[in-house]
Amino acid sequence: MEGVLALIQQYGLLVYLLLFGYCALKSGWLPLFAGYAAHTGALDVGFVALVAFMGGYLGDELRFALARTYGVSWLEKPGRLGRLFKTASELADRYGIAYIFLYRYPKGLRTIGALPVGLTTISWRFFSLLNGCSALLWVIVLVGGGYTFGATFDALGIENLTALSLLFLCIFLVTLYRLWNKTAEAKTHQE
Repeated sequence: MEGVLALIQQYGLLVYLLLFGYCALKSGWLPLFAGYAAHTGALDVGFVALVAFMGGYLGDELRFALARTYGVSWLEKPGRLGRLFKTASELADRYGIAYIFLYRYPKGLRTIGALPVGLTTISWRFFSLLNGCSALLWVIVLVGGGYTFGATFDALGIENLTALSLLFLCIFLVTLYRLWNKTAEAKTHQE
């Protein structure tokens, strides 16, 4: 671990740029590890928090913009794909605020997380406000957790962090499945 921390110190600026790109594209445990590296003194905790926040915030703003700009054609697709996008849009309309705060955490979901919200009627200004609050909370939890609990990071091990992330994904998918079915049933009863 000391060798990794020495490399991080040596390539500090590059590490911050990589952290920004990582946080813009996905979630995962890198911000937690960066918080840990800041705990050891290899990185500056303020810069880690700022870079993680900006990456998380701007990445989701871009995905929202792509869905808002090109998503109407997704909703108009004939057949099953169009129905899939319409149902996702309805769910995001109904549960969008909670969704914006939750999709950052399950492994693999963040990469596409803001797309369904871009298909809704939520205003961009309101999304930006919620996105900023969600990104801030995410940074506090991950970077702050890595920094605060840095001494216990080695004891946790990567396997347990992966298992925890998979647990979050399973909980999210089960909840999404139940809400999806509930929305589909309500829609069937309306027709």
